[in-house]
Amino acid sequence: MSQAAALYIVPTPIGNLNDISQRALDTLQQVDLIACEDTRHTAKLLSHYQISTSTWALHDHNEQYKSEQLVTRLLNGQSVALVSDAGTPLISDPGYHLVNSCRDAGVQVIALPGPCAAVTALSAAGLPTDRFAFEGFLPAKEKARLDKMESLKDEPRTLVFYESPRRLLDSVAALVAVLGDERRIVVARELTKTFETIHSLPAAEMLVWLQQDSNRSRGEIVLMVAGYRPASDDELSAEVLRTLALLRGELPLKKAAALTAEIHGVKKNALYKHGLENGL
Repeated sequence: MSQAAALYIVPTPIGNLNDISQRALDTLQQVDLIACEDTRHTAKLLSHYQISTSTWALHDHNEQYKSEQLVTRLLNGQSVALVSDAGTPLISDPGYHLVNSCRDAGVQVIALPGPCAAVTALSAAGLPTDRFAFEGFLPAKEKARLDKMESLKDEPRTLVFYESPRRLLDSVAALVAVLGDERRIVVARELTKTFETIHSLPAAEMLVWLQQDSNRSRGEIVLMVAGYRPASDDELSAEVLRTLALLRGELPLKKAAALTAEIHGVKKNALYKHGLENGL
């Protein structure tokens, strides 16, 4: 039985091959063509499940060109499945141009539910999940990475990033530099695989923990960060407020708040806000 002419978005396992759904397997078996990020990688999955459907490479470098050809096939009545190397297509993976082209051409797009590393990691992280912001990969260059973190430092939602092993230390160092020592970080690596690890620490401690053993940065990584939570006046102790008042006698409020925050390990924004509201 063949699939109806449509583009099928098919999530694949992020590690454990048993995590693929029966509907995904049926779709991959029945479509006319599978568009995949890396044909060699997808071949291993297809071989495991004895699926012989033809594959076609669709990646960042050829997606716009290949999308036109795939849309033509779809309009001619063929069915196509889109897969990435792991997880749900389009989530920091190719596929946007193809899906957009299909929508413009009136081709039906059918998305199957399935594995996604970001959601899998978040569900086990112990961070708030009622609201979160998926930010994909942080920039590779240091200044751009720091600028990105600066733009997110007051984001109240849990932040979720993908990260590569070679850049994890640099990214955590950027988090410490911009967000401070105490912001909670969770590193989830090798999800659903033999060496799965989910570790949670304040930012500065996480940096030290990662530096102690290079194995802790290996594999495919989801990096999660607790959202910004401003301190209330109830959380600013009498000692903290006394320090702020003493420094304010000699310094501008902004500088006094920054020094007080450094001395006591509290948030400078909360101190600055307190000073403004109380006429310091």
